[in-house]
Amino acid sequence: MQTTLVYNLRFDQLRTWRLAALFTIGNILLPQLCHLIPQGGFIFLPIYFFTLIGAYKYGWRVGLLIALASPLVNHALFGMPAAAVLPVLLAKSVTLTFVAAFVAHRFQRATLPLLFAVVVAYQLIGGGIEALLTGNLAAPLQDWQLGWPGLLLQVVAGWWIINRMHE
Repeated sequence: MQTTLVYNLRFDQLRTWRLAALFTIGNILLPQLCHLIPQGGFIFLPIYFFTLIGAYKYGWRVGLLIALASPLVNHALFGMPAAAVLPVLLAKSVTLTFVAAFVAHRFQRATLPLLFAVVVAYQLIGGGIEALLTGNLAAPLQDWQLGWPGLLLQVVAGWWIINRMHE
């Protein structure tokens, strides 16, 4: 089976900060596009997309910077996500970062089943955190009910992009 070149960049590397900035910009622009569609944010879950790619390809440090910056910058610039959901979004984004980086480092390849496992794992773990933070068991189900197109997009498009990025 073909390996995928994955990295584990450090905080003291300029490349880490440049990539994190680039992927954060993606996580700012993509939600703006998705919000042009009614309930597009809930359907496509766009704020996680570049976090997945950055963490999987470049490691947990790049992913963590993206995971923290994307929701906070989006909120500061556009008021979305709303302040009330920021803790949940941050928890899910950080969870996604560590799951994606772990799987990439462990398997050294990006396959559809591995990306599927990453997306399911971060949704289950993040959903558990969301239920604890909100006290509402129905809230985490929204990503599965409304957001399944976005989850599928994360798997398929994420896999495609990760395997096409060559350096």
